Amino acid sequence: MAKTVVFIFHGDDASLSAGSHVAERVRQVADDVDLELEVYCFGPAQAAITSPVDDEVHAEYRAQIDALVASGVRVGACLNAAVANETEDELRRRGVTLEYARDAFARYGLEGAAVVSF
Repeated sequence: MAKTVVFIFHGDDASLSAGSHVAERVRQVADDVDLELEVYCFGPAQAAITSPVDDEVHAEYRAQIDALVASGVRVGACLNAAVANETEDELRRRGVTLEYARDAFARYGLEGAAVVSF
């Protein structure tokens, strides 16, 4: 089975919105085309999951991340960053898988995943 990873790093409105929406659109066809989807949030995009900013873009981004998790998509984030920012509990409560970024990126290479970055 082929694998696509949507890697969301940037915290600007366009990246948060486009990255989470592209992930949802890929999820909608993944079963039909025998594709495994994973999402990995890092840097500013990881911080946006637990950010107190509640404008429309951030609220929609968090809702989309929650919906992806609820639909069975593995959504990951960096364990080191979560520990440093004391957001481990909140991310785990949301169903986000915490994994060292180095391990996730090495795994993607070994799996031959296509990584799309926002």
